[in-house]
Amino acid sequence: MYDVITIGSATLDAFIETDKASIVSVSTTDSKKEFMSYPYGSKIEIDKFEFKTGGGGINTAVNFSNLGLKTSTIVKIGDDIQNGKILNILEKFGVDMSNIIKSKEYQTGFSIILTSFQGDRTVLAHRGANAKLNLDDIDFKAVKKAKWLYLAPLNGDSTKILNKLAEFSEGNNVNLAINLGTSSIKQGKDNLYSVLKTAKVIILNKEEASMLTGINVRPDTKNETFSNAFIHPDIVEMLREINTGKNKITIITDGKNGAYAYDGKRFFHCGEFNAKVVSTLGAGDAFASTFIASLEKNDWNIEKSLAYASVNSASVVEHFGAQAGLLTFDEIKEKLKQNPDFKVDIKKETDVIKLNWID
Repeated sequence: MYDVITIGSATLDAFIETDKASIVSVSTTDSKKEFMSYPYGSKIEIDKFEFKTGGGGINTAVNFSNLGLKTSTIVKIGDDIQNGKILNILEKFGVDMSNIIKSKEYQTGFSIILTSFQGDRTVLAHRGANAKLNLDDIDFKAVKKAKWLYLAPLNGDSTKILNKLAEFSEGNNVNLAINLGTSSIKQGKDNLYSVLKTAKVIILNKEEASMLTGINVRPDTKNETFSNAFIHPDIVEMLREINTGKNKITIITDGKNGAYAYDGKRFFHCGEFNAKVVSTLGAGDAFASTFIASLEKNDWNIEKSLAYASVNSASVVEHFGAQAGLLTFDEIKEKLKQNPDFKVDIKKETDVIKLNWID
């Protein structure tokens, strides 16, 4: 019996840090984008270089295990030299590795992470075996024995297994949680019907939620229309549209603005826990997996789970690497004890309707 099985990607990440990168902003009439740039044709000095393991399947498995849950992971890696660090980190954290698939045909996923002086990053990713996970690779007997099945973002051909996994989870009373990535969302909402219908917890960032629902978050140009709202009305509509069933929790993360949750009756807003940002890579995985682990440990207490998730993800961004900085539950509790003013705001559905009414 497992508390949780994660399914997702596994990569070897090369972190490259240099202060020589420039951040260039490009604006149009209706959008603004930022680009990390280097002088064309130049040789750039690197300040720091380090190999780390990553990928949503690995990051979340390590965190679940670190938080005391009996954890296994289903990831597809190559039968190559790159997989060594991945297997070592899973062994170090006590993650069961019996469900890992080794491919002789495809290479282990590999990423180059370019970190800016602001702490954010640009990722150059080779999906490799991560994009080739199929139903024949899945040990459904193992999944059937788990309390939770956590689906990290999948890409390539691997996205084709989502609905079958959702249907199997529902038919065998396995709680399904999914962090929908852009590759899955691009399939279209209709192709994610089983996932959206059966998942107990759905987690997206604001951009992914907008892509899934077709709802854009309007800017507060008058500094009065939305500023007094508990949650931006467009985000409220996103939460409502995604949360279509009973006993479901929808979460939208929004960077420095924190995270929002909705359970069909109540809206929650959790601000960003204070942190000195070194690298944001892995923060989303830490947030999502900590939330699920806390739900399991704390009788589905959404308020507490949001706070715990915010603290753990804040700790991750203070370190270089997706698994560095992960905290135990006792360490999270101590952080919250030291910051008694950090709270999660909650309002009933009816109150949010009134607060977010727009003329």
